[in-house]
Amino acid sequence: MMGLGGAIGAGLFVGSGQAISIAGPAVLVSYLIAGTVIIVIMAMLAEMVAANPSSGAFSTFAGKAMGRSAGSTLGWLYWIQLVVVIAAEATGAAAITAGWIPSFPQWAWVLSFVVILTGANLLGVRNYGRFEYWFAVIKVAAILAFLAFGVLVLTHVIPTPEAIGFANLAAHGGFAPGGMAGIAAAVLIVIFSFGGTEVVSIAAAESKDPAGNIKRVVKSVMLRILFFYLGSILVIVALVPWNDPAVVDGPFAAALNVIHLPGVGFLMNAVVVVALLSAMNANIYGSSRMLYSLGQRKLAPSAVTHVTGKGVPSKSVISSVAFSFLAVGLNWIWPDAVMPILLNVVGSTIIVIWSFIAVTQLILRRRADRNGEHLPLRLWGFPGLSIATIVVLAAIVAIAMTDPAARTQLLLTGGLTALIWVVSKLVLRDENSEAVDS
Repeated sequence: MMGLGGAIGAGLFVGSGQAISIAGPAVLVSYLIAGTVIIVIMAMLAEMVAANPSSGAFSTFAGKAMGRSAGSTLGWLYWIQLVVVIAAEATGAAAITAGWIPSFPQWAWVLSFVVILTGANLLGVRNYGRFEYWFAVIKVAAILAFLAFGVLVLTHVIPTPEAIGFANLAAHGGFAPGGMAGIAAAVLIVIFSFGGTEVVSIAAAESKDPAGNIKRVVKSVMLRILFFYLGSILVIVALVPWNDPAVVDGPFAAALNVIHLPGVGFLMNAVVVVALLSAMNANIYGSSRMLYSLGQRKLAPSAVTHVTGKGVPSKSVISSVAFSFLAVGLNWIWPDAVMPILLNVVGSTIIVIWSFIAVTQLILRRRADRNGEHLPLRLWGFPGLSIATIVVLAAIVAIAMTDPAARTQLLLTGGLTALIWVVSKLVLRDENSEAVDS
């Protein structure tokens, strides 16, 4: 359930509208591509986590495969992405709830959300998991109800003012009005919405049975995610024309509005708030554990390695939340500048992280096979599947570069990645020099 909670977030309930507006009904292809890739990526992570559970997960593995600079780059890139996204999630959820109770200011909502979820994370992984479980239950129930609604409308069990079938899949410019470039650009958005699944590889390190838990996630949860995502998107693009302006603002609400159901707006906003808080909860957990791992490997200040009696890296939790608060504050001062820029910079980090994971797994698996090491879990189809995944990720980036908006996002993320790598190189070189001098 935790894996479902991390993956089914605001990216599905809100971000899918933008993907639909870019690719049209062919966004189904985008989701299929991204969904297939994430299943393979999770299988790669499962193989590495089962062999070596670590709170640094893919950052630790990248360090072992390609050196400390690679591990530092991936860890800090992931952490920066999460703290920016936490700020965006807190701001987004507060913007909705402030409309429900105007007398309670937006900043107070942000403070309330952050204090409650930070408190849950400080009390231990069990409390984090408890929150995430109930968040996931609500989201899964909402999606199942939506899928049932879609089937009933499309089969004409529920009457609509106009006859609705599957004509919208080919109307309004065809199935793929944006062509391959549109599909690839939408893949970037879809990949960002799948961000959060990797947190289970971090959580596995704190469980009693890392290999068994991560194996169950890959075998069951990932296929369910594909079902929920593809099923929901199919219902939306079948019920509503892909170029309807309402789809961008709220794809699920736009689909429900075909029968003019009263209270749809409030209902979907409530689900979006739950999705945002769920993702925020998972990201506070993931960012704190990554920062803690960086500190353990001397890639971050040693202060962040402080652990409470319950095994919680409290200073890492507080540090991650503090940076998110700073981003929220800056966003209130410059609302039209700060958050859009920050989100654009980190918008393509997931595809960079997935690429690192794929290359890391290829290197470590070859090393293990060469040394005759026993692996509790092994990726099927190796090395062909690993190489194919890397090629697919590279092709997605290459095609997306033909889209102006996607190109800007990729270049900004590439610049951030390069900057972190250079700083990591310089810092680690200085440390090595000090060690030699001493």
